[in-house]
Formats: sequence, C-alpha cells, structure tokens
Amino acid sequence: MTTFVLASQSAGRRMVLENAGLEFTCASPQVDEESIRKAFLAAGRKDHGALALELARAKTLAVARDHDPPVLGGDQLLVCEERIFSKPATIEEARANLQALRGKTHHLISAMAVAKNDTIVFEYVDRAAMTMRRFSDAFLDGYLDTMGKKVLRSVGGYQIEGLGVQLFDHIDGDWQTIIGLPLLPFLHWLREEGLLLS
Repeated sequence: MTTFVLASQSAGRRMVLENAGLEFTCASPQVDEESIRKAFLAAGRKDHGALALELARAKTLAVARDHDPPVLGGDQLLVCEERIFSKPATIEEARANLQALRGKTHHLISAMAVAKNDTIVFEYVDRAAMTMRRFSDAFLDGYLDTMGKKVLRSVGGYQIEGLGVQLFDHIDGDWQTIIGLPLLPFLHWLREEGLLLS
C-alpha cells in the first residue's frame, strides 16, 4: 500500500526511504528554486535552515496540488563560510567546488515538509558538519576521473555512501541528513498519523 508521495526525483532520498521499507510514489516538483533563493537572500534573510525549509515547502506544495495526501518534499543546501553552493553543471565546476571545500568544514542543511490538502502539517530541519581533508590535486584528479558525471548528481560533488567518503576527515551528523532526508522524524510522524505501525 502506498502511504505517501515523494515530491522529489533525488536518488538519495529515494534510497533512504526504500531502505527503510516504505512504499511511496514519486512526482517531480515544478519549482523555480533559483527565484526562491534570490528573493530570500534579497530580503536580507540569512538563516540557511529557513531557506532550505522554504524550498522544501515550495516543492511539497507544488506536488500536493495534483496528488492525494500526504506529500513529502525536501531540500538540501551546502553552506561553507556563508557561501551557498549550487549543484555543479560540469566536471570543471565540481572540481572548483571541491577545491573550495578542501580542508574546510561545510554544513549540509536538510529540510523536509509534509503537506495534506495544500497545507503544511509537518516540517523538520537538520544539519550535518562535514570536514574535508586536505587532499592532493592528484587525488582530486583521480577522484573526478573515477566518478565522472556522477559528481554532477549532488551539490557537493560527492556521494558519501561511495567513493566520496574518501574526501573527508570528520563527519558530525545524522547519516540520512547527509544523504538528504532526516528519516527518523518522518517515521515518527508517519506513526503518529497511523500510516506505520507503532
């Protein structure tokens, strides 16, 4: 039995939910993320968690208009030294991003929102601190050669569940938050709603 709609095409979010044994369908939200981001920052707002949550809400509500409830949407930001990184469009952009993150701690901010009948009924934000090691240029070249276009799938240019883990010295945070969806609070909500056995 399908219990909810995932407003995302993220392979990471799908993997987290599937590995937890949840049944759901996916729908792609049609949201202009860049416009939301620009308006948020132009208003002088600086809370990155609030921005991630605003994007998660927008995606959730975009799908909720056309699907039966509940609808789960999420967003993840990567922030380093107050700079919000964007998903790289090319391998050279991924290289530049990884060089900028090398030897520093960045934060992954994962937000989720659940809607029923065009109303947000649950939301949650979590953060993880990710410290990259001072890897060599030779390591970076080999990493990019091995990963190829896979580095374009995530904002950081890494999938922590694979070879990307070799980029790091230290990680402080929930595994599912790092992948892109803080799962335990969502499971708790599903149980409260009677959509999972308690």
